[in-house]
Amino acid sequence: MLLEKARLVEEITLKYILESVAERGYFNGLKVLVTGCAGFLGSWLVEALNALGSRITCVDNLSTGVLENLWRLTGSDRFKFILGDVVEVDLGGGYDLIFHGAALPAPDYYMVKPVEAMLPDSIGFYRVLRAALKDGSKVVFMSSSEVYGDPEVIPTPESYWGRVNPVGPRSPYDESKRFAEALAMAFHREYGVRVTVARIFNTYGPRLEPGAPYARVVTRFIERALRGEPLEIHGDGSQTRSFAYVSDTVSALLTLATCSKCEGEVFNVGSDEEVSIEVLAKLVVELTGSKSSLVYVKPRPGDPRRRRPDIGRITSYTGWRPRVNLVEGLKLTVEWLRWRVHGV
Repeated sequence: MLLEKARLVEEITLKYILESVAERGYFNGLKVLVTGCAGFLGSWLVEALNALGSRITCVDNLSTGVLENLWRLTGSDRFKFILGDVVEVDLGGGYDLIFHGAALPAPDYYMVKPVEAMLPDSIGFYRVLRAALKDGSKVVFMSSSEVYGDPEVIPTPESYWGRVNPVGPRSPYDESKRFAEALAMAFHREYGVRVTVARIFNTYGPRLEPGAPYARVVTRFIERALRGEPLEIHGDGSQTRSFAYVSDTVSALLTLATCSKCEGEVFNVGSDEEVSIEVLAKLVVELTGSKSSLVYVKPRPGDPRRRRPDIGRITSYTGWRPRVNLVEGLKLTVEWLRWRVHGV
């Protein structure tokens, strides 16, 4: 019963995704490859593609993803799962569209295993682009706001080149994403590969388990609040982020896939609703009805002070804008975690 209640929140989230995709018929019958398909974003992406009638091949080594995220696709004759690493597994071929999302985005992971963290978006993405070149596939690369580092321009437009430390503790993830973007544009300019880059900002929602290695601050705050435990804030809490609910991020990726004039271009994907980490923590405590206190701990090394995307470009090209505000998204995420993890 508890799991069923959590899945009702997932049904609402999927509904939001599908309602936000204007050209739904585009995906019907399309042969699609998704790398990193069992993770947070990847699982929502393949679930939406399945609902839209695509034939999907999924590649994931389950280093951070879990098969349970793909529960709705079990038994589908339009879904094939390949267990393996994008760096070396046989990717197959004949795809119309490829979403490359395989990555190790968790700071706790890529600071401990920096070499492994750099491979999916270097060697792995090179193999994806070679496959796309062979078959004439369109590619949507799931990049990250991390390419901007600690930006000096807020809201940050795609024209900003970034302020990063190429050899710092966050560099395995940051620089692999930057390299992948350069590789994508090189394949586009030299070989004509139809590739679009989506720079994804902070995203949250159902399927970000609190114990997962890539769990973000929203999930961790909610999980602690539901337990009545202190919420740990790194630094003084004045650092800001812009949090997008997962249905908005996934609908943006699908929208970019349908956009022919978006090929060879880069787009920010995220919410432009900026909030400080301290305010976020207080909001989570309020929405959960928790008595949790806030505690302040040592800042993370290289943690950006502000993150807010300029999303005017994707809106201008496609008409896409986020639909779920922070309070609504947090309420849905709280309910999912309440039933999925805590049962209270």
